[in-house]
Amino acid sequence: MQFASRIANSLDWVFLALILGLGLAVIPAASVSAQNSGPFTIAETGRSYGSLQGAVNAIGEQRGTINIAAGTYRQCAVQTAGVIVYAAQEFGTVTFDRTACEGKAALVLRGLGAEVRGITFSNITVRDGNGAGIRLEKGALNVAYSRFLNSQQGILTGNDPEGHIYIMRSTFSGLGTCENSAGCAHSLYIGNYGELTVVESRFERGRGGHYLKARTATVRIENNSFDDAGGSATNYMIDLPAGSGGAIADNWFIQGRDKENYSAFIALGAETVLHSSDGLSVTGNEARFVPGLQRSSVFLADWTGSRVAMSGNRLASGLTDYERR
Repeated sequence: MQFASRIANSLDWVFLALILGLGLAVIPAASVSAQNSGPFTIAETGRSYGSLQGAVNAIGEQRGTINIAAGTYRQCAVQTAGVIVYAAQEFGTVTFDRTACEGKAALVLRGLGAEVRGITFSNITVRDGNGAGIRLEKGALNVAYSRFLNSQQGILTGNDPEGHIYIMRSTFSGLGTCENSAGCAHSLYIGNYGELTVVESRFERGRGGHYLKARTATVRIENNSFDDAGGSATNYMIDLPAGSGGAIADNWFIQGRDKENYSAFIALGAETVLHSSDGLSVTGNEARFVPGLQRSSVFLADWTGSRVAMSGNRLASGLTDYERR
């Protein structure tokens, strides 16, 4: 927990910088203890609410932290303003299950920024096939020590070219589907954001689509595991369809047997290219197939012809390092 505390503090500094840059006020602390009760408590005032949406509404355009008591909740919330931290009082003890707002997600975020700490999102499905734990429509987002389980998508975002997303020590499991007319859903699907960082996280047991798909200008994908051994009808481990700069480093990949597309582990620029990929660094990764599986595949398939730097990747027999497509 000492390490977790250091990380939480570092994330607080990210949001403090955002608040100062925007001139955003923090909710003043209450002078007396609140008399009401409920599982959703605003740290700055001590006031508790029976619904998550009630706590979100109380913060409004300001900055606040909602501490959430242990439990499984059939609730959801929409944030339209401010900067809000959604924090489990004890990491891993809070679950939002089977409920989506606006036919989208358990948390629909379109404020200035949000942070999610230690929360599980599970079994989120909606009619159009894009049910997610988090739907980020604009603004900054930090996610730490959280889990996204058995839903159509884990996190789905819109486009915010000036926005930044940071995900660390989180799990994406049993996600994705290609069974809907709207197209495939993915474990993590990030739109045209400015920057995406994913570190020390786990992707596993995909149920369709890609494990990580991002149209961001810059990525930092480091020290993660992409375990497709239990996947079914999955595609790429990482798909950067619009091109991207940055780094993919020190990740562990294993490709499973049941694939919709096993032609590559990482795809670069397979759709409309929005960003330069010159200088993208792909280093120190390990990639292989599940035991007993022999097939041919490509570690990085590139549709852009960019100057990609690849070195130190440890690849199993049958894997080609790079292929221009």
